[in-house]
Amino acid sequence: MTAYAIAHLRSGSSHPDVFAYIERIQGTMTPFGGRFLTHGAEVQVLEGSWPGHVVMIGFPDLAAARAWYASPAYQEILPLRTDHIQGDVILVDGVGPDYDAAGTAAAMREAAVSG
Repeated sequence: MTAYAIAHLRSGSSHPDVFAYIERIQGTMTPFGGRFLTHGAEVQVLEGSWPGHVVMIGFPDLAAARAWYASPAYQEILPLRTDHIQGDVILVDGVGPDYDAAGTAAAMREAAVSG
């Protein structure tokens, strides 16, 4: 099942290290099947506030996403970003093609009633 690395990058700088990070990140993702789904696009805020940018990277599965993040190649370049851009990063599993939100609601309702 597809998994995602999602970054909410709030503050940033035009530091040369950031440029080097961006230039090198694809090379760290490719061995793990990673590809950018969004990168630096402007967000349209519909609810709440969202200062900054969002980056989404898709991986074949959660194991590949975890392996990429922990890889020596990515860990080597990570400080180039984290030293200059404040943000949060998560890894999350996607849902399969047969996912049904109504089934999730039913399970949540059942747990609330029996809990």
